[in-house]
Amino acid sequence: MFRKMRRFKQELQRDEIERILRVNTSGVLAVIDTDGYPYSVPLSYVYSDGKIYFHSAKSGHKIDAIKNCKKATFCVIDKDDVQPEKYTTFYKSVIAFGKVEIVDDGAVTLCAIRELGEKYYPNHDKELHAEIEKFKSAFLIIRFDIEHLTGKQAKELV
Repeated sequence: MFRKMRRFKQELQRDEIERILRVNTSGVLAVIDTDGYPYSVPLSYVYSDGKIYFHSAKSGHKIDAIKNCKKATFCVIDKDDVQPEKYTTFYKSVIAFGKVEIVDDGAVTLCAIRELGEKYYPNHDKELHAEIEKFKSAFLIIRFDIEHLTGKQAKELV
């Protein structure tokens, strides 16, 4: 179902792929909108228990696209070191393939919000708790269930 990487010698190992997903702070979610066009949007995220979570407004282009088609990809760029004199870029990136769902479980939503908050504003438990309490009715969480992960790096980094 999923293609094998053509340049398999540049393929990242699973532990490096997961490191990239854990430490980075943004990526691009690509979905298919209601007119059949690809729609990609940069998002903050958290990688937890083999899944990716995003927060979102409760309506908009992204939500309409997710309701239209659950299949999606999510790309994270870990390294992008342009080498002008060599006419190349030393890069590392990860692409996740899977399905996206709007979370309708309140406990899962709160857990994901806490994890996002701790990732982007660590060691501020009191402030995070206050923000969650203040805005918890406005939260919408999207869960990305990963079916396939691939990562690639520049041949110079192998």
